[in-house]
Amino acid sequence: MRRTIGVLVMEHIAVGLVQDNKVVGPLGVYPQNGALDILAGMPADSIGDCIKQQIESVAKGEKIDAIGLGFPGIISHGVVEDSPNLQQVKGFHLQAALSSDAISGHASVPVRIFNDADAMAAGIAAARDKLHKLIRVWTLGNGVGFGRYPWAEGIWEGGHSVVTLDPKENLCGCGGRGHLEGILGHRSMRMRFLDLEPEEVFANAAAGDARCAEFLTLGHRALAAATATSIHMEGPGQFYITGPNAKFIDIGLLDRFVHEMIKMSPLQGSRFEVIPTSDEVGVIGAAVNAERTVLSS
Repeated sequence: MRRTIGVLVMEHIAVGLVQDNKVVGPLGVYPQNGALDILAGMPADSIGDCIKQQIESVAKGEKIDAIGLGFPGIISHGVVEDSPNLQQVKGFHLQAALSSDAISGHASVPVRIFNDADAMAAGIAAARDKLHKLIRVWTLGNGVGFGRYPWAEGIWEGGHSVVTLDPKENLCGCGGRGHLEGILGHRSMRMRFLDLEPEEVFANAAAGDARCAEFLTLGHRALAAATATSIHMEGPGQFYITGPNAKFIDIGLLDRFVHEMIKMSPLQGSRFEVIPTSDEVGVIGAAVNAERTVLSS
């Protein structure tokens, strides 16, 4: 039975040993105290060292067939080409830093790096027994990620889809204007509402506050617009919404806005589901993607 190490880096680092699409044993998590911003202040090399330490702790010297890692940003051939929410890792050759020679006791084990949202998409596909289907996922956290399974080479930065032409919409972490992340990203919402936390914004919207209700509509229209773009490019299907801020999404409202934007009958019929955030799902997905790419190479 093949054993793979899966790693998910989002607001923190989670590492697990995966066998038969299930986590075996406890996850290794850093930091253990739940601090969400510690990675943003760490040098790239230090992030790599923390990941290696967690991998070694979880592997415990056992035979490992592959190591897969989900990491935020544009990933190409093991290099983090850009990561707006972890800007210090831009250009970091993460795959080389995590090469098997650098991980004690695991010489010649292949390492594969993927976007974190792609890892979540693969994990959801494995958990739902849908590894034979197209799965797309929005991850709503400090930034906004777009994941796709089956994994394919490409940029896939759907969180930076342009959803408005308003030049004043410039709150995205990458500096671009009109982006989905500039509206629904946690950091962007805090910048927009300097006097309110995102939780308060959506609570006030439900209570009838006009300013917050207007933003709730804007956020759902923005997510619908980015989703409609994906549907127009790859067709209808199942979309999952996860991450710490997925709880703010009203599926009925999102579905209505998407149907307003998609009128060609062959493209109608997509479905949406909000699912709980889970490190385990992302860890499994990173392992699944690594195993499949290694076997196909």
